[in-house]
Amino acid sequence: MPMRRFPALIVGLVVLFSFAKAFAGEATGDASANPRTVHADDTALQIEVFGIDDLARVAMLQRWAEEAARATVLPSGRFPLREARVEVREIDSRNSSAVPWGQTSRDDEVTVLLYVRRGASHQQLRADWTAVHEFSHLAHPYLGEGGRWLAEGLASYHQNVLRSRAGMLPPEEAWQRLDAGFRRGESVGGGPRLESLGRQRGGTMRVYWSGAAYWLEMELALRRDHGMTLQAVLDRYAQCCLDGTAHVTPEDFVAALDRVAGIELFAPRYRDYAGSTDFPSLTGSYRLLGIARESGGLRFSGDGAARKLREAITAAQSDR
Repeated sequence: MPMRRFPALIVGLVVLFSFAKAFAGEATGDASANPRTVHADDTALQIEVFGIDDLARVAMLQRWAEEAARATVLPSGRFPLREARVEVREIDSRNSSAVPWGQTSRDDEVTVLLYVRRGASHQQLRADWTAVHEFSHLAHPYLGEGGRWLAEGLASYHQNVLRSRAGMLPPEEAWQRLDAGFRRGESVGGGPRLESLGRQRGGTMRVYWSGAAYWLEMELALRRDHGMTLQAVLDRYAQCCLDGTAHVTPEDFVAALDRVAGIELFAPRYRDYAGSTDFPSLTGSYRLLGIARESGGLRFSGDGAARKLREAITAAQSDR
């Protein structure tokens, strides 16, 4: 679930009031009678737009949600789950974001909830990361508070990498956005063990971006040492083991990833990260990627191996 900092309490109240209006059906229309079902092999997402009677806008919002969802299609050509629902609702918000809020619900069924700013254009929606972040949560089960950093880290890593692969974000911008997130996490400083942070006040940036650093490290190790990709491992897990509504301990989740990959990688590094009290070092990952930090941003090495690795991770699907 993406976390955004609202500038003032009144903005939060406006957003909450808008949510209440959306759920109460005060908007003039309801397009839920015309859901759009999106298929990927034998899997499907049902996309519904609520509270809008402009059919052209309903269709636009459904296309936008579909593109974001397709960015998360696994190497086998499937969505992570056999089926899931997507609900899109418009809200009044002073937040400049096109998608002020998103959430993945895992009750009797899995539902991705996306709240879009009223009047946001297709271009603005497409430039926002929230939808791909939420769809990325479909690749893992519910991991509890102790595994929140794993769950949010995976979605935070993928919100940039997968959008780049889908042609929604230039590759260099994807790396810059990842680095900006890492810097936000670093700025928090040390504190309690990562696994104990959960939703503690002030720990959000460390939770999200320490987790993203973990998944980047896993991606690099898989590609460099094992000839595999993170998406390929998640694909194997989805086909054998994933239950979107199940509550799985983070220890069991990473053990299962190691099992389907046939290696010992995820669990050992999970233990290191979970027990850490400071933001993880990015030195090794950045060295492999040929990325150096400068005051104005990032410098990308022209070294062949590093460049090839960066491009393999972020290249548009048609170029891979």
